[in-house]
Amino acid sequence: MFTRTDRAQRRAHIHKRIRKRLSGNAARPRLTVFRSLKHIYAQVIDDDAGSTLAAASTRDKSLDVGYGGNVEAAKKIGKAIADRAKKAGVEGVVFDRGGHRYHGRVKALAEAAREGGLKI
Repeated sequence: MFTRTDRAQRRAHIHKRIRKRLSGNAARPRLTVFRSLKHIYAQVIDDDAGSTLAAASTRDKSLDVGYGGNVEAAKKIGKAIADRAKKAGVEGVVFDRGGHRYHGRVKALAEAAREGGLKI
């Protein structure tokens, strides 16, 4: 098994490798996901302009998610980021899983964003 720092370094290395190939622009921004043990965060980013177009997380008081470390919370955040992105005029995005496996909370967030109307 890997220690915590080894896992973090490995995920950072994977994320760097992904980001070499993956970039968002004004026409198709990047939907990035970060997850911790207690929370999950999602942002829609235009890399050309260097700006965040929409963001949602389980720490938002307005969403009232409760505990953010489960699949149900990830689904709520996926729907919220889809709504906020559509309000910002975004139809399609490039999905950046942040070095995490496409499984569990990351997958639930992506599928909920698709159901919310985002084209991934």
